[in-house]
Amino acid sequence: MNFDIVESFAQMVRDKGIDKDVLGGILEEIFGLLVKKKYGEEAKFDVVVNMDRGDIEIFLERSVVDVVTDPNAQISLEEINKKGNPDELEVGDDYVEKIELTSLGRRLVTLAKQSLNQKIRELEKDIIYNEYNELLGEIVVGDIYQIRKNDILVNHNKNELLLPRNEQIPYERYKKGETIRGIVKEVKKGNSGPLIIISRSDNMFLRRLFEIEIPEIYDGIIELKAIAREPGERAKVAVESQDKRIDAVGACVGMKGVRIHAIVRELNNENIDVINFTEDPLIFIQRALAPAKLKKIDIDTHAKKAVVTADSDQVSLIVGRNGVNIRLAMKLTGYEIEILREEKPFEEYEEDIELIDIKEELGNDVYELLINHRYDTAIEVLTAGPEKLKEIEGLDDEKIAFIIETIKSQFEEEE
Repeated sequence: MNFDIVESFAQMVRDKGIDKDVLGGILEEIFGLLVKKKYGEEAKFDVVVNMDRGDIEIFLERSVVDVVTDPNAQISLEEINKKGNPDELEVGDDYVEKIELTSLGRRLVTLAKQSLNQKIRELEKDIIYNEYNELLGEIVVGDIYQIRKNDILVNHNKNELLLPRNEQIPYERYKKGETIRGIVKEVKKGNSGPLIIISRSDNMFLRRLFEIEIPEIYDGIIELKAIAREPGERAKVAVESQDKRIDAVGACVGMKGVRIHAIVRELNNENIDVINFTEDPLIFIQRALAPAKLKKIDIDTHAKKAVVTADSDQVSLIVGRNGVNIRLAMKLTGYEIEILREEKPFEEYEEDIELIDIKEELGNDVYELLINHRYDTAIEVLTAGPEKLKEIEGLDDEKIAFIIETIKSQFEEEE
């Protein structure tokens, strides 16, 4: 029976990776509690567990007396003789007896098994918690086994990982059974077991993908200095080479873009701008706002502010769609960026625009007024300016401002 009990839990050691010595300590603790239940809290005993041999031995120590008043702590010479003990003992000596597990009773042994199972479950939770705590910030690969309204449940090595909505890449579609990658972002202890949260939207996920796809980053030849990211839409990454012979941006992009494309595909076609890092904030901001052309940058390093001056046709490039470009540039550089727009001289526009081509944007009434006053092209209107346009009956300041802004926006779109 002893062997069966130890062997059943030794199997747990092999299957679940529980430390053999730790399990032996648990067995000693559990059977110690059983002895106390049978012989009282004051009982003197020793539990010896040999995991290699598959054996549990319990030794109970009692005092030798003439008259027994407490059978749990005392034993008479007469009883010792009945047990056939050859040792010559006297009253006052200690008698050590090996107790068989069967003597504890079936109920107590069943209780021992239940307690052991509970201890094992707690131990398993601790093992899983420690395992994933060591994986914080690292990429894991699992299979999607359940898709909820807001969360995705991922199976990784038979453990449940949680991908919450706020850690998902927006608009990414998931299918049950498909393989998914993410970084271990957080590990919490819970009543039913550890809660392991993974992320695909965290900057660290992008960093780890760069380390996987670009050996020079993994080896430390290229250092990833800063990341700014709006998951699923766009990211900016600043890199610096520790070897002058290696072009950091070129190494990250790879031949024909093969390296960066692998990362882009993993991130649901998120656009990634890779730029060279520099300690010079002026150059760094200029690179972060590329491909826009800037005329001037005024920097306040103490307040971490920058005022960027650019032609009006470059403003849309600086800002980007829904402002994403300038937001990422500010995150990447750590500077608050303000834009000053300078109007581009009309003669610098490469091609004029016929008003009939933007009739819909201007509106039929406005278009007819301009044509009737011999304004046929966009540059003719801009050259005339607000003062001349005021001479046209039916155009007030509000309509003139609308006309000029509409025409300028058409030039910006063409750029």
